[in-house]
Amino acid sequence: MLIRNAAGMITGMAGAAARTDATDILVEDGVIKAMGRKLPAPPGARVLDATDCVVYPGWVNTHHHLFQSLLKGVPAGINDTLTPWLMSVPYKYRRHFDGEAIRLAATIGMVELLRSGCTTIADHHYIYYPGMPFDASEILFDVADKLGARFMLLRGAATRTRDIEQNIPNFLKPETIDGIAADMERLAARFHQTGPRARQRVALAPSTPLVSVHKEELKPLAQLARKLGIHMHAHLSETVSYIEQSRSMHNMLPVEFVAENEWVGPDVFFAHMVHLAPEEMRILAQTRTGMAHCPQSNGRLGSGVAPAPALHKLGAPVSIGVDGAASNEAADMISEVHYCWLAHRAHAGSKTSARPEGAGEAGADVVTAEGVVHWATAGGAKVLGFDGVGTLEVGAAADIAVYSLDDPRFFGLHDPAIAPVVAGGRPRLKWLLVDGEVRVEDDTIPGIDLAELAAKAREAVRAFSQS
Repeated sequence: MLIRNAAGMITGMAGAAARTDATDILVEDGVIKAMGRKLPAPPGARVLDATDCVVYPGWVNTHHHLFQSLLKGVPAGINDTLTPWLMSVPYKYRRHFDGEAIRLAATIGMVELLRSGCTTIADHHYIYYPGMPFDASEILFDVADKLGARFMLLRGAATRTRDIEQNIPNFLKPETIDGIAADMERLAARFHQTGPRARQRVALAPSTPLVSVHKEELKPLAQLARKLGIHMHAHLSETVSYIEQSRSMHNMLPVEFVAENEWVGPDVFFAHMVHLAPEEMRILAQTRTGMAHCPQSNGRLGSGVAPAPALHKLGAPVSIGVDGAASNEAADMISEVHYCWLAHRAHAGSKTSARPEGAGEAGADVVTAEGVVHWATAGGAKVLGFDGVGTLEVGAAADIAVYSLDDPRFFGLHDPAIAPVVAGGRPRLKWLLVDGEVRVEDDTIPGIDLAELAAKAREAVRAFSQS
C-alpha cells in the first residue's frame, strides 16, 4: 500500500524529529517500509491519494472507561465534582451493566475513538465481582478484535469499597485478592502479548491504591504483576482531597505511599495526577513512572490542570487518555489533544506577575502541537509497553491516520500538518490503518451501522433512566 502526496505529516517523535518533509509512505506486511517523496508504487500495490490531507500515527489512548459510553451527560452529575459525581453517575448506574450493555458501550466507545484516528485503546474496566455470570474481559477483547484496534485491558481490582459504596448489592461487592490473582494469571496467559507490534496486552489496575485494596496487599499485587510480566495502573491524585486523604491515612503524599509499596517504575503508570508536589514529581521522573494525562475529564470535573509539561521536562513518560465518557462527553482523541494544547497555554498565562509587560504569560510555549502529538502517540505506546507502535518511521507498525482537510474550519491554514490539534473539531477521517489494514475509510467502519448503533444507545439510555 502506498500513501501518496500528503500535504503534511507529524511523526509522533520528539523534538525536531516530529517533522518530516516526506509526502509518501510505503506499507508492506503491516509495517512502514519507506518514507519519502514521489515513492514508486510496487506492482499491485493499492495507492491512497492523500492530496490535501495530513498524516499522523494512530493515537494511543492510555486511560478510558468504555462502559461509561452509555452514561454521557447524566443530568444528576453534569455539574458535580469528582466525589458527588461518582455517587450520582458510575456507582448509581453500574447495576445496569450486564454483558450485553458492556458490549454495546464498548462498541460505541471504540467506534468513537477509531473515527478520531485512534488505533490503540487501553480500557480501565473495573466492574468485576465474585461469581460474575459473564466474562467482561473477553467481551472487551472481542469488540476490539472485531473492530481491528490494538487493545490493552487495564483489569480493575478491588478488595475494599469506598464509604459511598457500602450499600451496593451483593453481586457488586469486591473480590478477594486470591480471586484477582487467579484471574490475572488467566488473562495474562490468554491475552497478553509481548514483542514488537503486539495487538493485545493486559495490566493489573486497582481503581486507586488508597481505598480499592488494603495497604498490605499492594506489594503482593506488584510482585504478582512483575512475575507475570505485565504493567500496573491506577488512578492517583486526581483531586486535592486525595492528597488530604493520603496524609490522614498514611502521613505521606500519594506518590510517596505508592513508592513505599513498590508501585513505581517504568512498568507503572497512573491516571490524572493533577496535584503533585515537587518531591513527588522527582520520584516519578527518577523511577520513570508514567502519567496518563486526562485534561478534558479533569476540566469537566473541576479537578484542575495536571503538571504534565513539568513532569515531561523532568523526564517522566507522559501520555494522553480520554477517561470515561461519563466525565468527558467528547471521549475522542481529537478533542482531547485540542483541549490539552489550549489548557496548558491558558494555565501558563493565568499565573500572576507584577510586571506590566506581561511576563505572566511566559512559558505558554512549553506545550506545542507537535509535543501534544508526541504524548498522544509515541508517549502512549511507551507508557503501555507497545513496542514498535506510535510513530511514523521506517520499521514501525503501519498504524496511520489520514485526515482530509476539506472542512471550512481548515481553510486558510498556513501549516496544514498541525490542523487536527489546533483547529478544533474532528476532520474527516479518509483512512485509518492498523497494521497496514484499512479499518476506517471515509469515516465509515465496515460492519458498523451508525443509525442502528444510535438506536441501541437510545434504547439503553431509556432503560437506565426508567429503572
